[in-house]
Amino acid sequence: MRRDYSNAIAEKTLQKLRALNYVDDESFARNWASGRAGNLGFGPRRIEEELQNKGISQTLIRAVVRENFGQGDESAKAKALLEKKFGNQQLNDPKVLRRAVSLLQRRGYSSKVIFDLLKQPLEDD
Repeated sequence: MRRDYSNAIAEKTLQKLRALNYVDDESFARNWASGRAGNLGFGPRRIEEELQNKGISQTLIRAVVRENFGQGDESAKAKALLEKKFGNQQLNDPKVLRRAVSLLQRRGYSSKVIFDLLKQPLEDD
């Protein structure tokens, strides 16, 4: 904070922001994770890292990631991302396969999910 504001003014401002729900780590983290997972196809590791960089507590991060990536959700979201980006391309082509693996790693999916997903054809459910 700037030095020319007193602590009383700063505290009063923070109280007003909290009353208006502008300072709410929980709702921020939920919205952030939901948007990143849904709209951008980010995986749990990437979302965890981004929320850590924003100063969100580890406990809250784990809860939010669990909500967005329940049992089997990580695989389903990774598969949807692959189908969106590589829809009609053959993943048995080494060059395309490398690009697919790289995309999933950058987006924050675990190695286990990537391996499990790419060892079988995308058409299988």
